[in-house]
Amino acid sequence: MNPRAPAIVALSAVLLCGPAAHAQPAPAANPLDVIPDKMPFDVPYGTPIALDRAQAAIAAAVAEATKHNWKMNVAVVDSGGNLVAFARMDGAQLASVAIAEHKARTAVTFRRETKAFENGIQSGLVYQLSLDGVIGSRGGIPLVDGGKLIGAIGVSGGTGSQDEVCSKAGAATVNK
Repeated sequence: MNPRAPAIVALSAVLLCGPAAHAQPAPAANPLDVIPDKMPFDVPYGTPIALDRAQAAIAAAVAEATKHNWKMNVAVVDSGGNLVAFARMDGAQLASVAIAEHKARTAVTFRRETKAFENGIQSGLVYQLSLDGVIGSRGGIPLVDGGKLIGAIGVSGGTGSQDEVCSKAGAATVNK
């Protein structure tokens, strides 16, 4: 027998079986194609937030900002996205007036924190930028009372993480 025969047989087996044995697994399904059983972010809209509660949320957000010497703009909208209360701290950047309100409107309209859009965009779901009314920056948080969406708070003026800290402090006065 030819001394090369075993090597030829082994090489033939690898070449014939190799593609099947080393086949790449099928690519994972596109996460956008997954159909959830339940509707995500399905919080029912409730009675619009009252002025006194909106002002309390703003006061808590401003107190948090003051504690850190951050200058913020804080907006609270009702369950329909209408401005209920607003505060601009002395020296807060002017561009953030509209941004704070936009964050609050996005959070109430889409019934989720604006951080969800920031995370989605950063992970490659750039189609979210084409959704009307979206802002992909943290700092907008829905306000929920008794399981119903009554409004949202939006904070802007610092970095996204600073805005988020202040908006969480404000939301904590309502979301219990």
